[in-house]
Amino acid sequence: MSGMWGNNFKISIFGESHGEGIGATICGVPFGLEIDIDYIAKELLRRAGGHDTLSTPRLEADEFKILSGVFEGKATGSPICIFIPNTNTISKDYDKIKNYMRPSHADYTGFVKYGGNNDYRGGGHFSGRITAALVACGAIAKMYLKSKGITVGGHILRIGEISEKKFDVIDEELLTTLASKKFAVIDDIIGIKMKEEIQKAKMEQDSIGGIVEAAVIGLPVGIGEPFFDSIESVLSHLLFSVPAVKGVEFGTGFNISKMRGSVANDSIYAENGKIYTKTNNNGGINGGITNGMPIIVRTAFKPTPSISKEQQTVDVSTMENVNYSIHGRHDPCIVQRAVVVVESAIAIGIAELLMEGK
Repeated sequence: MSGMWGNNFKISIFGESHGEGIGATICGVPFGLEIDIDYIAKELLRRAGGHDTLSTPRLEADEFKILSGVFEGKATGSPICIFIPNTNTISKDYDKIKNYMRPSHADYTGFVKYGGNNDYRGGGHFSGRITAALVACGAIAKMYLKSKGITVGGHILRIGEISEKKFDVIDEELLTTLASKKFAVIDDIIGIKMKEEIQKAKMEQDSIGGIVEAAVIGLPVGIGEPFFDSIESVLSHLLFSVPAVKGVEFGTGFNISKMRGSVANDSIYAENGKIYTKTNNNGGINGGITNGMPIIVRTAFKPTPSISKEQQTVDVSTMENVNYSIHGRHDPCIVQRAVVVVESAIAIGIAELLMEGK
């Protein structure tokens, strides 16, 4: 398995859903950077489930330990190792179905690729549980970006067919407010409708997906390393590494294909000695390089594949077709928990490229 990423802000994640714990090692954090332990805890709490009926009942405290790389509140320059124990596992839920390849999970692909040696409990290393380690890395990346005047934030753009408005005027106050919400939407009235949609899916023993929209503000012009380490390439690589992500778009995204060039082009103007664009159809990026406008990224998540409705699959121990339903503790929708995960992946990618351009 590939558990390492990056050259400058280099991360390595480890662990399984029902193992002793999960964690990450981060290399390249500048020495002297102030490490806010409380901020890491808050970011992990944003990702955690079990706090309401919209999320999994599996409640993990996520009381992490920093094993190395931080002394007297600052990064020492050596690798930072963070460990997050798993304290609330019920592995027996998976004993009866270990040979049943759950639809749209990584059970079958992992079983074949690793010869049946993969940890099947809760999805093992393929589980969304591992994103807690990514969020811990992202929290530190955000601290680094903050020292450079850069902020990353996001909101729930869509749940099923229920959508709120896309980012328009974006400032640090808005992104900070969204980060403080348990259900990160700009319009709380539409947020209520989204919650009702999630509850409806849950009552029907089903699940539902959605879209997270994220923004990066404060970035200087000139960040990105075309061709293969362009802003889009790097961020897409990280975002598609997050379980359940099925689509990523920048700026106007796929809808830009419907436009004429005269509409899609972002007109450029100068004001007070700085360059801006009148629109932001390209999402703050031209030629794979930041242009100084906010980066806008939207990430699509599929419905949670673990549902209680009866489904058809194969018992690989007998190679027989079987019908079964999944029992256990699962999210009817992961989108509300995924906002901070998306932000974290983006922060890690931006930190990597920002350090590249030193």
